Amino acid sequence: MKDFRKLQVWDKSHRLTIRIYKVTESFPREEVFGLISQIRRSAVSIPTNIAEGCGRNTDTELARFMEIASGSASELDYLLMLVRDLDLIDEAQYTEISANVTEIRKMLTTFIKTVRNTSNSQMLRAKS
Repeated sequence: MKDFRKLQVWDKSHRLTIRIYKVTESFPREEVFGLISQIRRSAVSIPTNIAEGCGRNTDTELARFMEIASGSASELDYLLMLVRDLDLIDEAQYTEISANVTEIRKMLTTFIKTVRNTSNSQMLRAKS
């Protein structure tokens, strides 16, 4: 079991989620159950899945939850494009937040590769 609070990718995704909540406060009220809900859920899903993966017993499970977090980051990436194209956020906000999402996705990809490589190395050592 790993402490998710010590992971830089969790910290960045947590801060991103807070940013998303603040940005979506200014969205139209009619979007409360539409885009606001969807964009917030995809953002929250990233650090939540990282935390849940860290609470699992195996590296395989940890990697799987990191993959789910990455999928949520991809979903958020699209939703950001949509709200930009609907003029709910400006280009500067989009560029800043999208860059954070891209960085988090890269970090998750690296983390997944590292976990899988470590797990594979341990399995090879156990067999010999």
